[in-house]
Amino acid sequence: MYLRGRARVWLSVFVCALMTLSISLFSVTAPVSAAQITSRSLTLQAGATDGGSKAGGIVNHLFTFTVPSTASVGSIQFLYCTLAAGACTTPTGLDTTATSGSGSGLGTQSGATGFSMVNTTNGAPYITRTAASITSGTAVSYQLTSITNPTTPNQTFFVRISTFASTNVTGSPIDTGTVAASTATQIVLSGTMPESLVFCAGATVGTTIGVPDCSTATPGIVSFNQLFSPTDTATASSQMAASTNAGSGYNITVNGATLTSGSNTVTAMGSSTTGVHGTSQFGLNLKLNTTATSTTPVGAEVSPAANGTNYRGQAKANYNTVDNFKFTTGDGVADSANGGAGGSDAQIFTVSYIVNVPGSQPAGTYTTTLTYICTPTF
Repeated sequence: MYLRGRARVWLSVFVCALMTLSISLFSVTAPVSAAQITSRSLTLQAGATDGGSKAGGIVNHLFTFTVPSTASVGSIQFLYCTLAAGACTTPTGLDTTATSGSGSGLGTQSGATGFSMVNTTNGAPYITRTAASITSGTAVSYQLTSITNPTTPNQTFFVRISTFASTNVTGSPIDTGTVAASTATQIVLSGTMPESLVFCAGATVGTTIGVPDCSTATPGIVSFNQLFSPTDTATASSQMAASTNAGSGYNITVNGATLTSGSNTVTAMGSSTTGVHGTSQFGLNLKLNTTATSTTPVGAEVSPAANGTNYRGQAKANYNTVDNFKFTTGDGVADSANGGAGGSDAQIFTVSYIVNVPGSQPAGTYTTTLTYICTPTF
């Protein structure tokens, strides 16, 4: 069909208008997408009494993430859901709406600050401030305090994070991202510390990793350092270790007889005194002695030294004076009374022995068997 010139013009105008309308309609319906928040995480932190992942526990939720877009941000929402996407159902038992002073709020914040908490809607708390710019790539963190976890153990839940230009999470979100967390069944461990006494005696007692160790005790066969002589003092030493958790501590006694050879004896030192050459004397103490002999010191201080707290062991009166010795069977020679009654960690006691004899001391091999008894009082 042939069209006149005016008709062709109107047809061209109509086609152009139709194309313009199509382009305009396409521009209006194009979707707008928020950027994805990166490096995002939710850490369930312990509260005042509850572990962070305890089901139903009142704990703190720490959100950390990196903002991907430079934008003015006035509010950030934390939407708690049972699913990562789709319709949002608040997890059972979750409570983000506790009243101020005893419940949820905003704790620490970093990266972009000045926010305060709005927690009026359960499962959808948000933080707000006067809108201000946050630069792309800024790492931020926000701690929501005293949140009651979902009450179902071992339940994964999700929190959808969104930033907004508005101060009340209205309008389209600028950036979004989802984090996951889970409650967990708590593991309850129990154990019993029984009444304890660790005590040993031997020629020596060593340590393991610096701790006195009775498994290292050597046999209690001890010889004096020299033959008995009226012009010098013979010495010897043994060791013992003790620890207890008894509430009233422990007491160590020495039990036995003086040195004997047949019917001959060396006189026990009945009072704490110094050794005298040429005199019949047998005694002991628990000190580092400096002049007990004319040549070599004998003994050692208790180790570790008493500090009145966890190390309470000490030599008792009559056995705690340097170069003074005594021996009376049944005597208490050490206890754990330093700092008052109470338990004590392991310490090593070194017992020093001396023998002096007169020139008329009958010849023979002189021996004694001493028994140390450690008695705890619980």
